[in-house]
Amino acid sequence: MPVWSNQTEFVIAEAARDMQPDALIVYMTKESVELGTGIHPQLDAEIRSLKDRGLFAGEAGQIELLPAYHLTSSRYLVLAGLGDQAASPAAWREASVYAVRAMLKRKLRSAAIRLDAGGGPDWRDRAQAVAEGILLGGYRMPTFRREPSEANVLREVALLAPDGADVRGRMEEGLRVAQAFAEGTNYARDLTNLPGNMLTPEGLAEEARELAKLHGLECTVLDENDLADLGMGGLAAVGQGSEHPPRMIALRYQGRKTWSDVVGLVGKGITFDTGGISLKKADGMEEMISDMGGAAVLLGVLHAVCRLRPAVNLVAVIPAAENMPSGKALKPGDVITAMSGHTIEVLNTDAEGRIILADGITYAKKLGAVKLIDVATLTGAVLVALGDVATGAVTNNEAFFRELLAAANQTGEKLWAFPNYPEYHDMLKSDVADIKNATSHRKAGSITGGLFIGFFAGDTPWIHLDTGGTAWLLSEKGIEPKGGTGTMVRTIAHWLCETASKDGQADRLP
Repeated sequence: MPVWSNQTEFVIAEAARDMQPDALIVYMTKESVELGTGIHPQLDAEIRSLKDRGLFAGEAGQIELLPAYHLTSSRYLVLAGLGDQAASPAAWREASVYAVRAMLKRKLRSAAIRLDAGGGPDWRDRAQAVAEGILLGGYRMPTFRREPSEANVLREVALLAPDGADVRGRMEEGLRVAQAFAEGTNYARDLTNLPGNMLTPEGLAEEARELAKLHGLECTVLDENDLADLGMGGLAAVGQGSEHPPRMIALRYQGRKTWSDVVGLVGKGITFDTGGISLKKADGMEEMISDMGGAAVLLGVLHAVCRLRPAVNLVAVIPAAENMPSGKALKPGDVITAMSGHTIEVLNTDAEGRIILADGITYAKKLGAVKLIDVATLTGAVLVALGDVATGAVTNNEAFFRELLAAANQTGEKLWAFPNYPEYHDMLKSDVADIKNATSHRKAGSITGGLFIGFFAGDTPWIHLDTGGTAWLLSEKGIEPKGGTGTMVRTIAHWLCETASKDGQADRLP
């Protein structure tokens, strides 16, 4: 199973005098285009000429490659526009994504990067933003061609600090966090991009076992017999139509001496979704390899957390199944009993993700979770509401959501909360069961889908993240790649690290 690994080596240096990189990346604001880089007068004159010709003005997203003509130790000068946001880590991250893409198109494999544009930077934040951008922008979707192409990756990157500046420690910390966050995101991207015949529920469970082995985590995998014994009727029902039986996966990370204040992450692991008996249309169904995007995010978060080792307790629960039509498949009109004991009226078998997450939420609470975040490619309705720009959220705890939103603002991942009014809960009332899994109309689909999961969270602080529009893209968009994006890995990982920092280190494991 191809899993992304970081092939870029970073170093921190005070100058590039002893280096001969393929490219020197220089970040420029609209103002600094006029002032120049200070590298060589001829290069500065060429940059001003580019501006006069309307080709490069330091705007956000602009990239220009200039041959250096032996005026510097590098073969090329890469100009990366910051716009007016020289102090913004997000601007540096995005500029770095665009810069590395431009370099790889020219098959340039090494770079030195100047970090001194804009006064008074936080060197930790700047190093983190740039390294994240380099690693995220360098991601390439795995392929399965008979003759694999040569790996096109950036091999060496030197982050340059001003001469004599005592910032190495701050930069090293930023680099460490960047590598963890970006590796976790790219790992999630790889998993999301795997074809359904290569990633079945048992295959996803095996991937979780491998991750647990790598990082020394406790991993539990429940098979179809265990599901029956524990009354996990939701997951069992969704998976019963496939020849690949369902699995309930749980991984436990303990960063504190006592198993308390446990955060529960629950990720939708539908390894392929036909819609079941409520069959989807054929056009675009191949994209449903991404319906386990929530599970991929959780495994990516765990990889990042295990690299950084924050003082938090975390349980990640992944209900995994294939949603297939067959003579054994779940049917519209069926009534099933979830692990919580609540009954569910099934009106639409293509609203299966929320059913398996109901059991996932209950299981996470049983394992000790006192706060819950679920991540799922849950609805097409979120794509209608927010496009492929932002992840939608539903919550029962505004203070909790504000914490996660603050983390999203730091990572640059866009997040928007939908309302949670009693009228939306009423839409899920059933005449024959405790709750129904879909409504008879198309109104408020993202909200009601989320609130179905919230029904099983109960009073436990809970946030639902609907990545139905952001987990998978049909083409490269902004800093996100085509295919799986791994969106929300960095936000959740950042929030977990911030939570550990706020709570102090008294209960931290050595």
